Amino acid sequence: MDLKTATALRRLRLVSAPEAISFLLLLVCSVLKRTTEFNAVPVMGMVHGVLFVLYVIFWADAWNRTKWPVKTAALYFVLSVLPAGGFFADRKLRREAEDAVIASRARKEGAVSA
Repeated sequence: MDLKTATALRRLRLVSAPEAISFLLLLVCSVLKRTTEFNAVPVMGMVHGVLFVLYVIFWADAWNRTKWPVKTAALYFVLSVLPAGGFFADRKLRREAEDAVIASRARKEGAVSA
């Protein structure tokens, strides 16, 4: 895995958890808006919107660089629209990055000829 691909995956991973947190907070704010006088939906909506747009941009960049199959790319996109999906995306991306590092080290040492 080259440096640009690793960076694309890292960016996607770094934005996935905050995006999931903002989505959950937006849901809480929506409930509070309807049950109390507290209304933070406009602020949380904007924060979540910005993080979601960043996630989609970073997702598209990672898909382009990693050449994921459509099924894998679709999974990461679906995880972005689920309330806690960003946490699962972060975990899967961390495993993928660790596996890529292990494979890269094995190729450098000559253990694997791929």
